[in-house]
Amino acid sequence: MLRDKHIILGVTGGIAAYKSALLVRELMRAGAEVQVVMTPAATHFVTPLTLGTLSRREVVLEMFPASGGDMAGQWTRHIELGQWADAMLVAPASANTVAKIAHGFADNFLTTLALALRCPLILAPSMDVDMWRHEATQQNIATVRQRGCSVIEPEEGELASGLSGPGRLPEAATIVAFLEAVLARRVRDLAGKTVLVSAGPTQEPMDPVRYIGNRSSGKMGFAIARAAAERGADVVLVAGPVDLETPVRTRRIDVETAAQMQEVLEREFVAADVLVMAAAVADFSPALVSAAKIKREDLSGDHLVVELKKNPDILGGLGQRKKRQILVGFALETENGIENAGRKLAEKNLDAIVLNDPTREGAGFGSDTNVVTILTADGKSTQLPKMPKIDVAHALFDRVAPLLR
Repeated sequence: MLRDKHIILGVTGGIAAYKSALLVRELMRAGAEVQVVMTPAATHFVTPLTLGTLSRREVVLEMFPASGGDMAGQWTRHIELGQWADAMLVAPASANTVAKIAHGFADNFLTTLALALRCPLILAPSMDVDMWRHEATQQNIATVRQRGCSVIEPEEGELASGLSGPGRLPEAATIVAFLEAVLARRVRDLAGKTVLVSAGPTQEPMDPVRYIGNRSSGKMGFAIARAAAERGADVVLVAGPVDLETPVRTRRIDVETAAQMQEVLEREFVAADVLVMAAAVADFSPALVSAAKIKREDLSGDHLVVELKKNPDILGGLGQRKKRQILVGFALETENGIENAGRKLAEKNLDAIVLNDPTREGAGFGSDTNVVTILTADGKSTQLPKMPKIDVAHALFDRVAPLLR
């Protein structure tokens, strides 16, 4: 997988930087061409001479040459490397560098290059346990993941501080295997196909300020849209009310209610090759919507009775209309999951369904990971371990793409 690939290895300031020498060796043995880029802080832990000797390339340290040096081509070097690379791996990625990448800082060559990339960016964070667990670091990790970065989770163990916990940089072989898996996903098996994805909740208004709906962060659906785009598809993302960045190369249509989502999906479904219905559409909506805010003092007693009506079964309706399209549904179940998901698969005329249980560790609402089982119409069932939602999305398309052939 790595033979003749162009890999940029970013090294930042942290005690784990000494492992970067071993990582360069592993990448070179796998047949990759390696260009090392270091932050100034990294040079306090490992020398550029060491990494340059191992990679057989001069290590890039500064944006500009030293005073009096040759400026020709130097100020566009980050652009050229961004186009040259097949992947950029930052290992170790310090808390400082993760924060800079999350917020778009470009104050050294490495962070500037990260903004100029046209290839996957993989971060391998390494830091002390309390730094890793800090809310700011976790928010930055969530941000880079939303923007398409792949993150290698740090391992647990004894740290340089003497503390024990998550924060260790994984061994070189583990990092290389992760990099290979990311590059393997670059297959463009959905090129020329249109993938329609729904994501997030719907909100059914009771009055101008209140609504009912289902819990959903939209992260799984957005990961599916991103994975489809990475595999070359033309992606249309129909999103309920969520606060998430639109994946690259994706046309986004925002809706609020189930009726609005139904209207858009039925319109876009005609040109779609695949529909992945990941949205948590509200099953019911108020039969009557008050034109004014319902106030407590207007109630005659202690109870407010709201009459509900069924919302349309969007996926079931499209399942009856489908011709050449591949339909994928989601089933969120807390009991009898396989039985209920299998029944939904058949009743709605689906080609596949993704079953998940929000009560399982790593699969809760708003989580960046998921634990799912994928059932297909041919009777096969695959249970996946806990993994990032983007990896779940690619595992799903590994099973969907062959159906299009």
